[in-house]
Amino acid sequence: MTETSRSAVADGVEPSPSLLYLLKRTELVVRARLEELLKPAGVTALQYTALTVLERRDGVSAAQLARDSFVTAQSMADMVRALENRGLVRREPNPGNRREKVILLADAGRRLLARYAEPARLLEERMVGELEPADVERFRDYLKSAHRSLS
Repeated sequence: MTETSRSAVADGVEPSPSLLYLLKRTELVVRARLEELLKPAGVTALQYTALTVLERRDGVSAAQLARDSFVTAQSMADMVRALENRGLVRREPNPGNRREKVILLADAGRRLLARYAEPARLLEERMVGELEPADVERFRDYLKSAHRSLS
């Protein structure tokens, strides 16, 4: 406990939670809400994230998709298999390296993303609903800056 937090507790004032704690707490509640939202589609929040990555950057390796989706390579291998079995993605030989396969978003995956684009947007809007539009953009910039600083 820091000197400042000790004196705050002694004064009966609870210290502010750390930014790391607040970010993790927010991530967990967003993930839980996303899981609820996606339950009818039979996909997880992590699978949905991978599909949105492919929507922005189709035809990537499993390793790159894992990095961009924040999961391990092993988790991604299992996830790609599940998504491929559902017809949401497909694998094809990489034109630049025939020994490697790239993962592409299938038409069914595009339809799923289109169906959930508005509900996902509304979830995000709910998350920042108490902020002014300019503050939302600043928040987005702050998060990007924080990511860059740690990358």
